[in-house]
Amino acid sequence: MADTIAAIATGGGVSAIGIVRISGGEAIAIADKLFRHASGIRLKDAQNRRMYYGELTDAEGGLLDFCMCMISRGPESYTGEDTVEFHCHGSPVVLSETLRAVFSCGARQALAGEFTKRAFLNGRMDLTQAEAVIDLIDAETPDAARNAAGQLGGVVRAKLESIYGALLDIMAHFHVIIDYPDEDIDEFEVQSYLSMLKSAQDEFLNMLSTHVRGRVLRSGIPTVIVGRPNTGKSSLLNALLGYDRAIVTDTPGTTRDTIEEKALIGGLLLRMIDTAGLRKAEDTVEKMGIERTLGAVENASLALVVLDGSQPLRGEDFDALRLIPQDIPKLAVVNKTDLPCILGSDELMELGMNYCRVCALTGEGLDALEAEITKLFPDFVGMPPSGEIITNARQAEAISRAKDSIDRAVDSLLASVTPDALLTDVEAALTAIGEITGKTMREDIVSRIFERFCVGK
Repeated sequence: MADTIAAIATGGGVSAIGIVRISGGEAIAIADKLFRHASGIRLKDAQNRRMYYGELTDAEGGLLDFCMCMISRGPESYTGEDTVEFHCHGSPVVLSETLRAVFSCGARQALAGEFTKRAFLNGRMDLTQAEAVIDLIDAETPDAARNAAGQLGGVVRAKLESIYGALLDIMAHFHVIIDYPDEDIDEFEVQSYLSMLKSAQDEFLNMLSTHVRGRVLRSGIPTVIVGRPNTGKSSLLNALLGYDRAIVTDTPGTTRDTIEEKALIGGLLLRMIDTAGLRKAEDTVEKMGIERTLGAVENASLALVVLDGSQPLRGEDFDALRLIPQDIPKLAVVNKTDLPCILGSDELMELGMNYCRVCALTGEGLDALEAEITKLFPDFVGMPPSGEIITNARQAEAISRAKDSIDRAVDSLLASVTPDALLTDVEAALTAIGEITGKTMREDIVSRIFERFCVGK
């Protein structure tokens, strides 16, 4: 990491402010060649984390912008190295020319996630915090952002460090027993270790129990919108999204492929899939669309069955209902309340599911629909998360392995097996925890994690 890296740290479009970030041993020296403070102060003499106003030039001294500049000296910076930020006017041309000037002075283009990777490698954050950075950037709901911010603040790190420390204490004492076999472990110490191991078991179990909600926070609930043709499935999708995403006509079979979009409904992120109307296909293209509908239904975690309230139930309505797996939440959405009501409550009750009447064209009843959907997922709404929810599949898998190792260690202690057998399981748990925090992480895994990041972060 001896080289100095640089990148544009803000989005690619026109904006009020754009930032070019530099990090590495030559960051301040490079910036000093390009920035002239209004009072003449050199950046090497500037104070940490203080904004300075001045002229930004290219390597030949040509004026590029009037901007603000801030330096942060390592190891107290984000990356743990000397860093500089130019806060320019948000013209993509100005930012690219600034970056070109920085490169001409000896820096190179930063790779995706390289600033945060350096922060991790320099001990400024552990791997749970580093992964929380990209989760915060990618957050699509307020709850997802709050949870990622809590993890960036060290919520998961603190829990794992506490368990790690307790397991190290057990390891240290049992190594003494192995080295000095004449030392016996009295009953009080055995009970103390058993209590520590069971506490770790409980903590791991609590963390794993949040992962289902974590997957929803991260990716949303796969929600399939199904029904026979012309019940208003595409109109419902458009109404929930708030704009016309799907083509809507009176012609049966207009939707011939699945359409997927996300929407925040009652605090839940729904990954909604509008599907082809279920009926006997009349051509090859429509048949392919219906096959994709069946695949979407199989992978759904919520089904919205759209019915036409202005007509009685048909065989195709019941066919659609029979396709939905019994183990997923489902809701009948009775559409077209702007037309005379034919479909009565008695018929709807016989369907064996809750229902809600709406008009997708006018938006009537959408608030009630939102409330009904929220009722189906009571564990996913309520108290906002603060970092305790595990959203990362890699972390969940390692926590599961750590718990399995502790389970075996508890069984070994209760069975009074030899200390070396118990140590094997405790060591395995420590290794799994290290994979989560980065203490024992392989370089290729680290590289793969940071490839998820955007350039400039």
